[in-house]
Amino acid sequence: MSYFDGFVLAVPTANKDKFVEHAKEGDAVFKDQGAVRIVEAWGDDVPKGKVTDFQGAVQATDEETVVFSWIEWPDKASRDGVMARSEEWMKDPRMDPEKNPMPFDGKRMIYGGFDAIVDEGEGGGAYADGYLVPVPEGKKKDYRALAIKMAPVFRELGATRVVEAWGDDLPDGKHTDYRRAVKAEKDENVVFSFVEWPDKATRDAGWAKMMEDNKDNSADDMPFDGKRMFWGGFRPIVEL
Repeated sequence: MSYFDGFVLAVPTANKDKFVEHAKEGDAVFKDQGAVRIVEAWGDDVPKGKVTDFQGAVQATDEETVVFSWIEWPDKASRDGVMARSEEWMKDPRMDPEKNPMPFDGKRMIYGGFDAIVDEGEGGGAYADGYLVPVPEGKKKDYRALAIKMAPVFRELGATRVVEAWGDDLPDGKHTDYRRAVKAEKDENVVFSFVEWPDKATRDAGWAKMMEDNKDNSADDMPFDGKRMFWGGFRPIVEL
């Protein structure tokens, strides 16, 4: 299955156009290096949570919008090979912060590598749901079984793709990182997940039906702590 680099960042809302131009330039370098697909999605329906949420993950202010992004690689070996050559492609002018400055605080961006454990559908569309989930290492099989069960449900409701990716290369950050984002415990990993939809209306209708169909189900049997999982709706603004 594919391998993903996942990113979450806080961008000043006023800098949206600058971010689009910055991303198009910088993302093209990864495409040149063999990335299969790159998506940058702008926060649209990103609720604040009681325990964890996307805003807290990147310490976003009220003047900032959360961006959820991923770079898809054919496999881990391809991604690792590109990273091993980083000294070469980092010299590309498109990666030069003076020529293509970051219109956001890179110190609060979180990133990491994730190995797909479920990948259903071709993808694409004008909307995406993004998720971060803390899962005990010992419950990886249980989580994957649940994800395999749920992926066809999302697809039947109109989703174009469902991806669940297991944390593989999650660096610790000075200010923010994936483990802190979900308040991960020592025996837990982080899942980076997204569901793509053709449009927001299809997503909203799909979620309404799913909630109605599962209103009597208990969350006690979930193989993770749902109180620390969080999600949001995003609109793709860059896709290569």
